[in-house]
Amino acid sequence: MGEPEAGSEFANGAAAAAGLMADTQYILPNDIGVSSLDCREAFRLLSPSERLYAHHLSRAAWYGGLAVLLQTSPEAPYIYALLSRLFRAQDPDQLRQHALAEGLTEEDYQAFLVYAAGVYSNMGNYKSFGDTKFVPNLPKEKLERVILGSEAAQQHPEEVRGLWQTCGELMFCLEPRLRHLGLGKEGITTYFSGNCTMEDAKLAQDFLDSQNLSAYNTRLFKEVDREGKPHYEVRLASVLGTEPSPDSEVTSKLKSYEFRGSPFQVTRGDYAPILQKVVEQLDKAKMYAANSHQKHMLAQYIDSFTQGSIEAHKRGSRFWIQDKGPIVESYIGFIESYRDPFGSRGEFEGFVAVVNKAMSAKFERLVASAEQLLKELPWPPAFEKDKFLTPDFTSLDVLTFAGSGIPAGINIPNYDDLRQTEGFKNVSLGNVLAVAYATQREKLTFLEEEDKDEKGAFNFDQETVINPETGEQIQSWYRSGETWDSKFSTIASSYEECRAESVGLYLCLHPQVLEIFGFEGADAEDVIYVNWLNMVRAGLLALEFYTPAASSWRQAHMQARFVILRVLLEAGEGLVTITPTTGSDGRPDARVRLDRSKIQSVGKPALERFLRKLQVLKSTGDVAGGRALYEGYAAVTDAPPECFLTLRDTVLLRKESRKLIVQPNTRLEGSDVQLLEYEASAAGLIRSFSERFPEDGPELEDILTQLATADARFWKGPSEAPSGQA
Repeated sequence: MGEPEAGSEFANGAAAAAGLMADTQYILPNDIGVSSLDCREAFRLLSPSERLYAHHLSRAAWYGGLAVLLQTSPEAPYIYALLSRLFRAQDPDQLRQHALAEGLTEEDYQAFLVYAAGVYSNMGNYKSFGDTKFVPNLPKEKLERVILGSEAAQQHPEEVRGLWQTCGELMFCLEPRLRHLGLGKEGITTYFSGNCTMEDAKLAQDFLDSQNLSAYNTRLFKEVDREGKPHYEVRLASVLGTEPSPDSEVTSKLKSYEFRGSPFQVTRGDYAPILQKVVEQLDKAKMYAANSHQKHMLAQYIDSFTQGSIEAHKRGSRFWIQDKGPIVESYIGFIESYRDPFGSRGEFEGFVAVVNKAMSAKFERLVASAEQLLKELPWPPAFEKDKFLTPDFTSLDVLTFAGSGIPAGINIPNYDDLRQTEGFKNVSLGNVLAVAYATQREKLTFLEEEDKDEKGAFNFDQETVINPETGEQIQSWYRSGETWDSKFSTIASSYEECRAESVGLYLCLHPQVLEIFGFEGADAEDVIYVNWLNMVRAGLLALEFYTPAASSWRQAHMQARFVILRVLLEAGEGLVTITPTTGSDGRPDARVRLDRSKIQSVGKPALERFLRKLQVLKSTGDVAGGRALYEGYAAVTDAPPECFLTLRDTVLLRKESRKLIVQPNTRLEGSDVQLLEYEASAAGLIRSFSERFPEDGPELEDILTQLATADARFWKGPSEAPSGQA
């Protein structure tokens, strides 16, 4: 730590030109960590039929993941197409020889490889964790020489030059609005046309609620007529477009509406050719399903992606929940809403994984104890679900995770109505945890050395249920058509992550939980201390993901961890302290300390009070109270004693980039499925993508650029840039 990233001189110049303070936010360093996902043993143990099932599900996931490019930025599909054509014609070693001949240094070329690997890994040119743009860490003129003199440019000069002219400027541009994903003046997003504001998003959400339509698989496009009147298009993701089709719950919604004086048109067909390929692979996977639950699940997913129906996806998710303990686990669809600036639209993701039986056995013991452990949580039973539905909790080794990033664990589905009536699954991704969160000792910053219901009926008794925070009867609730996401919108994701993290911290204090995983006595005390210390440090590191100029957070999990840090600081009595220091390199540093002797006496009561407030405000649908509480703790100021804005500069100075993860491919050879693995390097990650679509790579790139160009008018930048493609 402490040394500038290799090859950062250009980024410094570009940053200075853009008037930036912390330029390294917008590059990926040459020495970024890269790890390979190891699932060889898990794959080896699969039967031939299970391998075929996993293969076709993986193909569906990888195809669908391409939609994320269209959900991220206007230029992302063009950048992906350009990179894919370059590396199909010349692998990274071959292109290196050309780049050096064009005058690039080894550092320049490594910077380009890291950028390309970053685009593939994030499915776009914005970080999936933090939503910050990243640009190539080498001069634009040098990259242009490599691209226009490449083998790909010799083979297809007009196409490659056209792609470069379309995305070259935007690839490097760090104008203020383009530095982060966001809505209106706060950033760029392709979930909404470029002229949409937060007010448009709120109006559209109210419209969707009025029609009982989910926002998960939609995008919103606004056009203003000559009289200045806005016209809105709500576009559903589906294979089918305007062509006649059998009646479904969707077809009756495809029409024009007048809502609060504004015309709305509900259409479908977003990402159609991509979803067509998803559907084809899901149909093939059905042939190798292990049971009727999986067959029904896949049939409903096919219907969902074909028709544009979230209700069909819910039905598929219901079968998925009922498919307990499968050998090959998977989920696919428009799932997480973190990157929608309004918090309602789902990013496409799909994963395929194999059960780790030894670790899953421990999780099963935890689930068996869950009903008893729930009673330990600090709120009355009336504020819990009416009936505890035992979830599936398994440890998985990931074979494929397509989307903008790979999490360490998942709790899905996200549909509140299903979670209430059918339950959910907890998934821990063991081989991701093994590589993504391993940190070298010297890179452990800020620690001391020694620490290194549909009918509208109430689902509660209005007369007897009392709010434990106010001592009064319940004053607010969810009305028909309202959901957690639609009601709490912009804070919903982070608030829920905060509640989940807080429950984890709270329950780790319970001896029974630690005993399940084999920790007792002094070992258990150490686990508690490390768990709490890790959370406190994460709260400090979270400041990287706060944007002072917009007073906004760019990452839901990190905002949640900062809120927990604030709660524990507020507890006082020396439980947590943050001290500014000077590092051995003479630059600003900081130390965070947690008094382990006060976790039970000070930390636990503070967390208990906070958790009860979170739960009560969520359960009663009290948006005003929830926002006041959560946004209050999430506020970042320079008020003493912590001076968080000043600490943020220190965090940026000492930050480490998240690792890139190289995933394998599966390939069908006759009736056998082969696992193809790649080296843990930027070049290895690029090779994995170059070999991901051997049959139809060029076709997919054409599809992506055609879809992007068809909508380019909705964003000023790309609509001016395309050369010969619009």
